[in-house]
Amino acid sequence: MAVKQPDIELASRASASASTSTAREPPVSWARLPHKSQLLILAACRLSEPLSNTCLLPYLYYLIRSLDSDDGNGHKATTSSISRRAGLLVAVFALAQFATSMLWARLADRFGRKPIIVYPLLASIIANLGFGFGTTIPRVMFWRLVAGIANGNIGVMRTMTAEIVTDRKYQSRAFLLLPLVFNGGNIAGLALGGLLATPTKSLPWLFGGIEWMDKYPFALPTIANAVALTVSLALAVGGLRETLPSRTGPGHRDIGIELRRKFFRLLFRLRAHSYQALSTNEFATSPTTDRSTIHELPQRQTPATPFLPTGSLRTKLIAMTLCGFTFLPLHNAAFMQLFPIFLSTPINTNNTTSHTHVGGLFFTGGLGYDSSTIGLYLSAFGCSGIFLQMFIYPTLQSKFGTLAIFRFAFIIFPLSYVLTPYVLLLNGSIKRGIATAVVLFLQVMARTLAIPSSVILLTNAAPSPKMLGTLHGIGNMFSSLARAVGPAFGGWVSAKGMEMGMVGCVWWTYLTGIAIIGVLMSWRMEEGKSPHERERGELSQRKEDD
Repeated sequence: MAVKQPDIELASRASASASTSTAREPPVSWARLPHKSQLLILAACRLSEPLSNTCLLPYLYYLIRSLDSDDGNGHKATTSSISRRAGLLVAVFALAQFATSMLWARLADRFGRKPIIVYPLLASIIANLGFGFGTTIPRVMFWRLVAGIANGNIGVMRTMTAEIVTDRKYQSRAFLLLPLVFNGGNIAGLALGGLLATPTKSLPWLFGGIEWMDKYPFALPTIANAVALTVSLALAVGGLRETLPSRTGPGHRDIGIELRRKFFRLLFRLRAHSYQALSTNEFATSPTTDRSTIHELPQRQTPATPFLPTGSLRTKLIAMTLCGFTFLPLHNAAFMQLFPIFLSTPINTNNTTSHTHVGGLFFTGGLGYDSSTIGLYLSAFGCSGIFLQMFIYPTLQSKFGTLAIFRFAFIIFPLSYVLTPYVLLLNGSIKRGIATAVVLFLQVMARTLAIPSSVILLTNAAPSPKMLGTLHGIGNMFSSLARAVGPAFGGWVSAKGMEMGMVGCVWWTYLTGIAIIGVLMSWRMEEGKSPHERERGELSQRKEDD
């Protein structure tokens, strides 16, 4: 049957109109990201883990050496023993995360997302202070354990991000925000740890003669952490809104937001002569309205059509995505612990003489940097990661896709690990500095591209929005286990390598081996669709079928 000419013209006009509408739609940018205030508060809470976990890395070698010499056994700490203890100290944090991540996810599904962010944040503040004033290895181990428990709620934060921003076109920006803040927290933690450790020696003009700083030389960085996290806690209590549907809407009070309203009302009443107009227009609101927060989350309405079944988590897509999600921290966390030790270990001047033998495999030592140099060095290169995440990653992700970026990042990791030990064989501090910068930049670039990609891939593997919390809880559990096993096993392999005169042992065997397995794993992975878009499509299809 022939199509009438008017119908053809009408279809042509509709197509042209749709094309024009699409062409006029502005590109996705940070400024167009919805609910920015909520995402920024959530990002501030995300600072807890990197500050707690990376602050000690610049001075980890010196901390363990000082505690090891004060244990009363009368033995001198060796590089191999420091490497073992460093691995355990880093691992206990992630092990506690692994043990509690699913518990936090279940509690968040029952009591709401906000309490499971606020209370652990308070515990993290206490743990940071306790760690800074610890004087024995068992004590600092205990406080690392508490900090790990308090930071086992990362999956809950990722779930909140998915519940705040459901449109897939904003995903690359929204899910990039937490890794972006994570990188920023790493930079801040490394800088604070490097600059503020042993302040009476590194900054004598400012802290010289302060007795308690001589007694607790590593307390000042953790105090700075606690102050920063206290600000995050205040923002979360007073500004973060619940996203769990069963805990939102009429009948559910948020005491923190109510206290914030009362505080600002009291503040503006005290300054009514200066802020009368502002107090009248913006803060004289009804008890159920809060106009002081920009871009409030819309109230969730009960859908007219019931949700489809949530589906199963036992799929090949989810299994392979979880494998990739786990293999990334298995070597990356070990690198984060081993590289500062590599930078701190004293230089072995025999590396470039006759002691280098068997094809350049057997040599020891490190670069001999102090904690302040290490902190500044690592934080400076962390800044390059921030630049990549903000300006390069979104463009690459939109052009090549999330999975392609993830695979490319995994290919870079083995290259950086293989090259790292050979930095020691170069003559001259300038050559060593340049070579160290190259291998560090390769690793930073790889993890900067891989971390947000892994989160997006895991989110899009969920069969339903209702399964996001559970899936991210499982992902965080496996990731935490990997971040415990990686540094612990890496520290053990590193110690064995030191004992046999091969500093590169852990780099060429464990780190490179795991990274290569990760490359092979990434090529078996697939990229799913956004669970919110998938569910909307299935509901639409059901309506058409009915």
